Amino acid sequence: MIDDILKDAEVRMGKTIEALKNDLSKMRTGRASTGLVEHIQVSCYGSETPLNQVANISVGDARSLTVTPWDKSMVKPIEKAIMDSGLGLNPVTAGEVIRIPLPPLTEERRKEMIRLVRQEVESSRVAVRNIRRDANSDLKALQKEKEISEDDERRGSELIQKLTDQKIVDIDKLLEEKEKDLMEI
Repeated sequence: MIDDILKDAEVRMGKTIEALKNDLSKMRTGRASTGLVEHIQVSCYGSETPLNQVANISVGDARSLTVTPWDKSMVKPIEKAIMDSGLGLNPVTAGEVIRIPLPPLTEERRKEMIRLVRQEVESSRVAVRNIRRDANSDLKALQKEKEISEDDERRGSELIQKLTDQKIVDIDKLLEEKEKDLMEI
């Protein structure tokens, strides 16, 4: 039973970290990254579809992305979706290929991005701590129902705390990497 609670907590904490990685990949740094535009929704044949499902996205160089639609008729809708995305990008169309130059980040914008990254990271830390709290309350409930001993409950809590500490360290590493990327010129 303790193993089940521990495994469940580990899976949920892992999902929290994956969600954080996904969110951080969407935040713009000094370098071009396909993750910046993959999630943009394009109006495609009457439905909203992620950009990476209607076009090939590649990194042209450190400061530009290249989007090649699979269907020539999708060039205009893709261009419009990129402009309306709120990312401050201005795509340039050259025939069937859409180039997205990424303007360099200003110092002010970098600091703003770091603030946003720290907010995302803090929400992930809170989510991990909430998972720890849930797991500990499950252990206490089992102990209260006399399904596990007090010693087992204490050992389980210690294991959950170790897991929580490790996941927080992982989250802090992600923060450190993203801050380093943002401050790179």
